[in-house]
Amino acid sequence: MIHYKKTDIEKLPHIYKINLINSCSGYKSANLIGTKSSENINNVAVFSSVTHLGSAPALLGFFLRPTTVPRDTYANIKETGVYTINHIYKDIIEDAHHTSAKYDASISEFNITALQPEEKNKFHAPFVKGSPVQIGLKFVEEYHIKANDTLLIVGEIIDLYINNNLQEIDGFVNLSNGEVAAINGLDGYAVADKNKRFSYQRPKH
Repeated sequence: MIHYKKTDIEKLPHIYKINLINSCSGYKSANLIGTKSSENINNVAVFSSVTHLGSAPALLGFFLRPTTVPRDTYANIKETGVYTINHIYKDIIEDAHHTSAKYDASISEFNITALQPEEKNKFHAPFVKGSPVQIGLKFVEEYHIKANDTLLIVGEIIDLYINNNLQEIDGFVNLSNGEVAAINGLDGYAVADKNKRFSYQRPKH
């Protein structure tokens, strides 16, 4: 096995180190976060840091670093208090990845890519049309992580839309049925072709 010590990692070239550390943690969720500015300009951006925080209340979190460069997603969430999380699926991977490009706040990524905004239930922020799982959230709170100056954004699920062929009888959402993608590192995408579930585990006797 290749072995990197802390001192080795610190000496690595910048891009090499970014690729290494971003990919070694494993596959991550691949999502598009949709927001709308106070000037009604839609924004959509790819994120690989969305994580489940709790089910009662239904909370999701994601991480960002708004202090280094302007982040339209963060600014819009703080202005409007709402945003959407939309699962990336096989057919939109290329366009979804392009939303990582840094466009001016006056330019909507929906106008640059083939991604289409979708309005639902008078929710202020746009959903991504065709996404098999679409989640509308309200901003709850944020936490500053001092170690690397990032923010954990916490949101509560207000609206949840799931394609009919994904949900199983016990509530489980089988993402493989929707060809939902995962991210490996910054730019590697994978699509699951099947799911294997296991029963609740108890100590062996």
